Amino acid sequence: MIEIESRPTQPEGKEFVVKNRLAFIDKKIPVYLAPLGIIVLIALWQIVCSVGLVSELTLPSPYIVVTTGWDLIVDGTLWMETKASIVRIFSGYLLGCIAGIVVGILFGISKVSDRIGMPIINLLYPVPKIAILPLIMLWLGIGEISKVTVIAIGVFFPVVYNTYTGVSQTSRLLINVAMTFGANRWDLIRKVILPSSFPMILSGMRISAGTALLLLVSAEMVAAQHGIGAFILLNADLLDIAKVLVGVSVLCVMGILFNQVLAWLEKKLIPWK
Repeated sequence: MIEIESRPTQPEGKEFVVKNRLAFIDKKIPVYLAPLGIIVLIALWQIVCSVGLVSELTLPSPYIVVTTGWDLIVDGTLWMETKASIVRIFSGYLLGCIAGIVVGILFGISKVSDRIGMPIINLLYPVPKIAILPLIMLWLGIGEISKVTVIAIGVFFPVVYNTYTGVSQTSRLLINVAMTFGANRWDLIRKVILPSSFPMILSGMRISAGTALLLLVSAEMVAAQHGIGAFILLNADLLDIAKVLVGVSVLCVMGILFNQVLAWLEKKLIPWK
């Protein structure tokens, strides 16, 4: 009897290259690399200020910014300004997301709504939302409602587009299977269309988070006594650059928290992604 020697097959050619690339992609990146770029940037900033390449009047050192921020935290000023901004952006963002998701689903499941509504969305979407802020203030006054409204409008359009796209891309096979098992329209929306659209919806929500911050600051700079935007503008007029940078740092932290919350929400709602 002839024995045949068995040898493990080795991947060859293109398949071997692809596997190697995938192994490289899957390689874990050290956690400490995430904040490394920020630390290097702050260190360079401190060095530039320490050697006197720039004046402290135009660019205070990180140490001065941190101490100024701490003083503003201790006396309660920073929290008062931040709280006003958080209430505005949360209210406007929530309203814009809810309205955008509802309208996007409606346009996605109804051909009549699609034909009537999407041309209007396409017409208004390119208009810079900050350009209509004077009109909104004229119609709604200079109070909180106008600021929340302009944020909601800015959030609304990206969420509508992404929701509409997600609904439109829902697999027809899934819909047919659900209908075969007796699902009504509400069951289709709740159990098939909405879960299938979650990745696109959350993508639109993450895109619109940056828009919400931009509109928040713009609205507060135009007409507000309190808020991070008003705080930055006031101290810029007073040439207190350290406080201006404190305000900018607060906006950076708000943006990071926004992104982290949405990333956590994405993991909870669409773990299969």
